[in-house]
Amino acid sequence: MFQTFKNIYHFFQAVIANIYYGFPSRKLKVIGVTGTDGKTTTTHLIYHILKTAGKKVSMVSTVYAKIGTEEFDTGLHTTTPSSFLVQKLLKKAAENGDEFFVLETTSHALDQNRVFGVKYFVGVLTNVTHEHLDYHKTYEKYVDTKAKLLKQSNIAIINSDDHSFERLDKILKYSVNKVYHYGFKHKTHFRLPYKKPLVGYNRYNYLAAFSVASILGIDEKNILEAMNSFKLPPGRLEVVYDKGPTVIIDFAHTPNAFESVLPEIKKNYVHNGSKLIHVFGSAGLRDKTKRPLMGKASSRYVDQIILTEEDYRTEKMEEICRQIAAGIKNKPFILIPDRQEAINKAMVMARKNDVVLATGKAHEKSLCRGKKEYPWDEFKAVNTALQIRNK
Repeated sequence: MFQTFKNIYHFFQAVIANIYYGFPSRKLKVIGVTGTDGKTTTTHLIYHILKTAGKKVSMVSTVYAKIGTEEFDTGLHTTTPSSFLVQKLLKKAAENGDEFFVLETTSHALDQNRVFGVKYFVGVLTNVTHEHLDYHKTYEKYVDTKAKLLKQSNIAIINSDDHSFERLDKILKYSVNKVYHYGFKHKTHFRLPYKKPLVGYNRYNYLAAFSVASILGIDEKNILEAMNSFKLPPGRLEVVYDKGPTVIIDFAHTPNAFESVLPEIKKNYVHNGSKLIHVFGSAGLRDKTKRPLMGKASSRYVDQIILTEEDYRTEKMEEICRQIAAGIKNKPFILIPDRQEAINKAMVMARKNDVVLATGKAHEKSLCRGKKEYPWDEFKAVNTALQIRNK
């Protein structure tokens, strides 16, 4: 009942915001990017392709908003901002003379009506995997919420290799004029001609961006040139130290992301008897059912697990880690509540040829402990740990 009232509140907020800012999305071609994993990379890559091709484009992503030459912070733990901020940024982009606007769009924003009134030209879905079931309750309802973005778009682009495909294909058959498929395993409208090797789920992210850019009329040569110069967003499979041990920061925080990232890291960085040490936790007051699945996925590929805090909020951090540990199979793990201490321990444990992977925080600038946000910088935490190691 509370959520219903909350959604109604956001609906009226969105209506007022649209009116106040003059329905700015009608003056732009808005590209909405949704999905469980890969949204941010896909958003940034679409933006980069359009920018490189000489188009006037702005974007909002988990990392920041980029309007013209200005960057804006969109808030802590925020992907899609409030209705008023979304409409304000859309208006700034329209006033800047932009043609395109890439908007990373979450299922929460869709369900809560925070993007009501946004006129999407293209909607692209990366995937729908095990996440946010605390909010959506079932996977089917989660898929249906994601579908709202695609149904609001003139053109929908969906991943034919994803578990959500069959359900989405039925939903969209009679509600969207044009539906395109991309993927690697089945017959699709788009194949990726990019020849350089891509790690983990980035194959799909690049193909999704390629599909969008192709539909928008960008020449294939320009797309591939942009892909060659593209740098992943901060904290996306980012090697931050490689002088022994190798240290990688990634935002992976779902079982599917682990299943995608971990085997690729093992294949590309773990060699000749070296070990992979994984530091991670799981967010409090969020989907609890994914926690043992994260433990199971990690233990399938890594050699040592260090469980620690990741925005435990008002839950008991030790209980969160116990739930993760329930899924760990036949691999050693230790619990270190303080994230800095956990990363320190990983660095001290690691031998020269080992790999340390810290997941779940990446670009985020705070840790939520209880009801308070504390400053956090994963990159600084790694530097601190390296200094301790090298003393």
